[in-house]
Amino acid sequence: MTAASTASSPATPPEPLWQPGADRIENARLTRFHTWASERHGAPQPVPGDAAASYAALQRWSVEDLPAFWQAVADWFDVRFGTPAETVLADPAMPGAQWFPGATLNYAEHALRAAEDPDSSARPALLHVDETHEPAPLSWSELRRQVGSLAAELRALGVRPGDRVSGYLPNVPQAVVALLATAAVGAVWTSCAPDFGARSVLDRFQQVEPVVLFAVDGYRYGGKEHDRSETVAELRRELPTLRAVVHIPLLGSTAPEGALAWDRLTAADVEPEFEQVPFDHPLWVLYSSGTTGLPKAIVQSQGGILVEHLKQLGLHTDLGPDDRFFWYTSTGWMMWNFLVSGLLVGSTVVLYDGSPGYPDVAAQWRIAERTGATVYGTSAAYVMACRKAGVHPGRDFDLSAVKCVATTGSPLPPDGFRWIHDEVAADMWIASVSGGTDVCSCFAGAVPTLPVFIGELQAPCLGTDLRSWDPTGKALVDEVGELVVTNPMPSMPIRFWNDPDGERYRESYFDMFPGVWRHGDWITLTSRGTVVIHGRSDSTLNRQGVRMGSADIYEAVERLPEIRESLVIGVEQPDGGYWMPLFVHLAPGAELDDGLRERIKRTIREQLSPRHVPDDVIEVPGVPHTLTGKRIEVPVKRLLQGTPLEKAVNAGSVDDLELLRFYASLADARTP
Repeated sequence: MTAASTASSPATPPEPLWQPGADRIENARLTRFHTWASERHGAPQPVPGDAAASYAALQRWSVEDLPAFWQAVADWFDVRFGTPAETVLADPAMPGAQWFPGATLNYAEHALRAAEDPDSSARPALLHVDETHEPAPLSWSELRRQVGSLAAELRALGVRPGDRVSGYLPNVPQAVVALLATAAVGAVWTSCAPDFGARSVLDRFQQVEPVVLFAVDGYRYGGKEHDRSETVAELRRELPTLRAVVHIPLLGSTAPEGALAWDRLTAADVEPEFEQVPFDHPLWVLYSSGTTGLPKAIVQSQGGILVEHLKQLGLHTDLGPDDRFFWYTSTGWMMWNFLVSGLLVGSTVVLYDGSPGYPDVAAQWRIAERTGATVYGTSAAYVMACRKAGVHPGRDFDLSAVKCVATTGSPLPPDGFRWIHDEVAADMWIASVSGGTDVCSCFAGAVPTLPVFIGELQAPCLGTDLRSWDPTGKALVDEVGELVVTNPMPSMPIRFWNDPDGERYRESYFDMFPGVWRHGDWITLTSRGTVVIHGRSDSTLNRQGVRMGSADIYEAVERLPEIRESLVIGVEQPDGGYWMPLFVHLAPGAELDDGLRERIKRTIREQLSPRHVPDDVIEVPGVPHTLTGKRIEVPVKRLLQGTPLEKAVNAGSVDDLELLRFYASLADARTP
């Protein structure tokens, strides 16, 4: 395996690229929490003058005494329980850990608490930016009013706790209002971005059977308008459980017959009512990439997401009421849900709806400048694209408000760290973070009191018992292993939808190491306490931070009569690039000419996602399979990353070893 970046030798500790100053360490919310938790909840005392030792001790306590740590988080952030919990953690076994049993609360109530602050009128709750790059504010009081009005209308439509409410929406304020109104009612939110084709959306929404659909008539991207009225009509036809469709006219169209108008549903001045639901009541459904079939419908809880996001945003990201939180994302990615949770800590949330590179590659930096963002998150791929394009953000934009540039979606290569340091600001906290849709949070990444080393994440997160294991379950240090989590986190899925006996859930995370979460990333935990992520150890496609499974692509491509079978691979490159070839085994008599290549790409672009159009379409003599008939993806990926054939696959597990030799020769031909 060729790692995206490598851990530094423990014998020669590197110099940090960035070191927080004494004032920054002292004023960090994490520092204040540590001191308070040591006085109230039994956390170890901070080590004077040694932030690294202090954090290591706090992190160790946070995973060794989970009940004390998570009670401290709930107390520190003043979580409002409708009824108190009987205990913090009734059963720590995975899967199925029971957090705060007996407690009731409401996520939306906490997301709107800042509206109660008399000073909230001085700062917006949301700043919406489209491709004009002109911010449009929405106040805390107006956000609360719209949520109250919409929640009342949902109840009037018969929406009850546990019902599913869906959104086919871009990253606009209406999506936030709809999510919060859904949560206020105790219903379950789920969303897809409007650049998803109908089949991709139906593969997700049909599983959860929504009763309400919020949908736009279209969206603007790359300077063009994209009408989605026909797609919405298809969704309405194919979702028989819908009781209501709410029309949001971003392109100015009138509501189609039978649809309700957004403006009417949000017109009333109604104080929101927050349904007090059990801690483990479903908040939303997120979706996996669908690598081996339909996307997994991942259910996360109101309480689990609330305490996890308070910890992650308030302590690790150091966000508070004076911050403006901008992350480039879409509603089809968990980072959108994470972004909206910036409201929990009173931050202004910046919503950008548009292309990441319009009208030029520097677009996101311009938005950070114009919105006064203090924490700006993006993808590692965008950082590397800016580097390649010769963008100079620190020279061309006023980014003096930005205190942290965060990246996720894929490992940030060492050159990406250097570029941010050199071209944005030398005194910039660079937070490369890594987590997953599965927990809607981070396993490792941002720590405001620790130094930043090139190519490394700062540390495992609090409450995350992160380990690197070899195939036998042996813990590794300074060696590449499987990313595992050996104790439960509150935001781990409470279940998958339509998985009544939990079999699919167990197979997804607990098959390799029973009782231990195996995530599907290659990881190194260094002896200095930092973390290196080397990319996926499974076959998930990860393009610009948006994950999609190979099964989606196979279903679309193999409808074409010329394609007998196909194989798609996403390959992280040593320079931070990402190569996604599609290998096609043609039907007899078919020819892979320019016309067929274009039809393949158009099919993926229109039916699935423009982000997942392959870089190359390559004819192959066949697609390799396991002995049980499953396409072999991970071994081919390893071959393309430079792993020798004998180390990439168990020869006895494949149906045609000669086919794999063909892919190995392709990899050799690509090697410089």
